[in-house]
This record gives sequence, structure tokens and C-alpha cells, in this order.
Amino acid sequence: MSEQHENSDAQNNTQTSPEDINPEQTQESVTIDNDTADVETDNVETLSPEQARIFELENELAAAKQALADQKDGALRAVAEGENAKRRAEAEIEKARKFALERFAGDLLPVIDNLENAIRFADREDEALKPILDGIDMTQKSFISTVEKNGLEVLNPEGEVFNPDQHQAMSMQESADVAPNTVIAVMQKGYVINGRLLRPAMVMVSKAPEAPATAEDAEA
Repeated sequence: MSEQHENSDAQNNTQTSPEDINPEQTQESVTIDNDTADVETDNVETLSPEQARIFELENELAAAKQALADQKDGALRAVAEGENAKRRAEAEIEKARKFALERFAGDLLPVIDNLENAIRFADREDEALKPILDGIDMTQKSFISTVEKNGLEVLNPEGEVFNPDQHQAMSMQESADVAPNTVIAVMQKGYVINGRLLRPAMVMVSKAPEAPATAEDAEA
């Protein structure tokens, strides 16, 4: 019995209690572990010269690609701006050409009117005037044909519905033969050039005849 008790005491003495652990030894062990972790981290973050060079070249390649993309975008913008400037210049030239032609055609309208009036009011029965009138008529037609080639259009709306955008009503007349608001006479022709009104046609417009007065109306 005494021998078993002694063996048990011996085993208890060989076990280390928490009080027997040296704090300095524990701190030293933790420090060693931290140093080991730092060494492993440094090994991961540290690149070899070849890897560093590859990384540098990759960055340079990315920068070169970005610069090329920026230059390409700038070139496309320059081309687009050039095309826009060209179109604006062409539009301004066309506008100036039309404006100049419009003014020139407007100055020619009195000449056209005079030729038409000479034919309209001349005595067709006078044989002596017939050759002259034929010449004036040919001149007037040739004149109109020439200006029409440059965009001039004649407005002669007799029999058409009155259009306030192109016609100027000088008077109105009752008529039972045509529908109201119909052009029944053209006093002066109008002209349009390149889609723009140069001069409205001066016209007479029809209106519905008034109802005759009845006996009841007269008594009233």
C-alpha cells in the first residue's frame, strides 16, 4: 500500500502546474511565431527582378493602350468636327446663293409684269402691232423659261381655292357658278423661288351670293 502511494506522488510531481510556466518563455515563443509570419509575408510581397520587370512592362503596355485609345478618340472627334464644319459651310454657301438669286429674281419681276401688260392690253386686231406683239410674247415666254430653270415658279391660281399663304385677296365677288372662296380672277401673278414665296398673287375671290330679301324682311 505504501509503495503504490509513493508511485502516485512521483507521477504528480512530474506534471507541470500553470504556476510553474515561465511567462518570459511564453512571450519568447509568441515573438518567434510573429517573426516567422513576418518573414513569410516579406517573401510573398517581395518580387524577383524578372517579376518586377514584367509588372513594369505590363503597366507601360496598359498606359500605351490608353494613350492610343485617347489619340484615336481625338482623331475621330477631329474628323467629325471637320465634317460638321464642311456641312455648315456648304449650307451657308447655298443659303447665300439662294438669297442672291432671290433678290435678283425680285428685281426682274417688274420686267416680267411689263411684258405681260404689253401683251394683255395691246390691240390684237391691229395688224401692224401683230408682229411686235408676237415678238414680245416670245420674249416673255423665253424670259419665264430662263428664270424657271433657276427655281422660279409662277403662281397663276385662277380657278383654284384661295390660299392665304400664297394669294392676296384684293376683292371679293358674289358668284353662284363656283364654290365660295375660289379665285375667279388674277390681277397680278405671284412667284415662288426655291420653295419660298417671292410675291403673292393678287386675286379676286368668290363668295356665296346673299339670299334675296323676302316680303317679311321688307315689312320688318
